[in-house]
Amino acid sequence: MNKEIYYILCAFVLLFAGCSRSQKPVGQPVEDREAKRLMQGVWMDADTESPVFQMKGDTVYYADSTSMPAYFKVIGDTLYIGTSLNYHIEKHTEHLLCITNSTGGTTKYVKSDDDSLDKVFEKSKPQVLTLTEVLKRDTVVFWNGDRYHLYIAINPTRYKVSRHTLNEDGLDVENVYYDNIIHLSIYKGGTQIFSRDFRKPLYEKKVPAHVLSQAILNNMEYDKTDAEGFHLRASVCIPDEAACYMVGHTVSFKGQLTTKVLEY
Repeated sequence: MNKEIYYILCAFVLLFAGCSRSQKPVGQPVEDREAKRLMQGVWMDADTESPVFQMKGDTVYYADSTSMPAYFKVIGDTLYIGTSLNYHIEKHTEHLLCITNSTGGTTKYVKSDDDSLDKVFEKSKPQVLTLTEVLKRDTVVFWNGDRYHLYIAINPTRYKVSRHTLNEDGLDVENVYYDNIIHLSIYKGGTQIFSRDFRKPLYEKKVPAHVLSQAILNNMEYDKTDAEGFHLRASVCIPDEAACYMVGHTVSFKGQLTTKVLEY
């Protein structure tokens, strides 16, 4: 090999090695294991002395049977719960915890020495809520001398919808609800002219994604009949909130479906 080429290659190798040594990896935030250890146990509201949550291992459990457990960690002066929630720790000792809650206020907790409170958190899994019982509606409509029969069935499913809310202490908690499937059938005499299951994904282009992700397909009701066909109203709602989209469905006498947003 030509000596000049050899020396050039050696120079590049040394230069690359030097650059590699100079690039130090950025360190990851270190979890405060001692702070997590001190948080283990049942914590009560300092004012009401009612149990609010239990820190056990890497998990926080809530006294509310409908709130989902979540992973937690402590890094620096911040308490992280779940994947996106964090609270500034104002003060933390073995028996006292003061944090800035989601509303910007300060919430104070004291650790309980009463072992019997562990029973408050002894539940196999949180309750998943169902807002609508199985519901069926039959409607008979006469139009231009013909008799039509409309069947609406609202059926709870096992499809889960997650919604985050603030509890009384200003902590963000996750509640889970079962979504619904709504079936609609329309008959002209003994002949079926329309049959369909309505599911929440049907409304992806009608309802904003940030609403739809937390909402359930709540209800469907018959409205009226005119020359266009049968008009029905479906509601897509976030549980326990005013956020609700009313979507209109029109089924023609030939069984063709059209959909539009009525109000929200």
